[in-house]
Amino acid sequence: MLLAIDVGNTNTTLGVFDGQRLLAHWRIQTRPERTSDEYTVLLAELFSFRHVEREAIHHACLSCVVPPVQNPVVEALVEYLNLNPLVISPGVRTGMPLLLDNPKEAGADRIANAVAAYETAKKSCIVVDFGTATTFDMVSDQGEYLGGAIAPGIQLSADALFTAAAKLPRVSLLRPRHAIGRNTEESMQAGLVFGYVGLVDGIVERMMREREAPDCRVFATGGQARLLVGASRFVRDVDEFLTLQGLRILYRRNRA
Repeated sequence: MLLAIDVGNTNTTLGVFDGQRLLAHWRIQTRPERTSDEYTVLLAELFSFRHVEREAIHHACLSCVVPPVQNPVVEALVEYLNLNPLVISPGVRTGMPLLLDNPKEAGADRIANAVAAYETAKKSCIVVDFGTATTFDMVSDQGEYLGGAIAPGIQLSADALFTAAAKLPRVSLLRPRHAIGRNTEESMQAGLVFGYVGLVDGIVERMMREREAPDCRVFATGGQARLLVGASRFVRDVDEFLTLQGLRILYRRNRA
């Protein structure tokens, strides 16, 4: 079985695969101050909670966008599972041409998303990943990674609004019933959620127009994906484990 780990700025997602099947998954906070010993204990507790036998894990794959976290996680995998994981970094075989000015700048999680989406769609596609930042990545009909866009995440936008405006409260990110709010909380939710849907649809539509790909398939992943997808004109496919699936595919390609 394969343990796939995606370390993001806010959350770290872990998944155990038996072949293509995701058997167990967890989402924990990303904390750069954790030591390798703490990660070892955490892995043991997570495995115990889902009745995963560590002896059954024979492979591991890691993507990380928080550099201080990478070494402690790798050390924990070596200590607890006796495995040296495949770390997605420049030089790893992706099976996807990266048509960027500097391919080394491509985020490991974004490449994993693009690989997983194209493996599913087999045609031009866009991935919108709702995380600390919201990323947009486009793949051509030929399976080439074309690049994308990066915008502040919706939670980051909400936190900035609360911090910068003295009289505005912190609100829960829930989809409001109407665009015209009748109180401060509903007004803020309408502005954040529907405003963000406009941002997502605007960028996706512009990407489609630039590439002349009106039938492009659009995937959503990340913690806030389900909050926004129902209101979007373009996003139809939601897979909160798309990045983990991409890591599984990348591991298979490099192992081969």
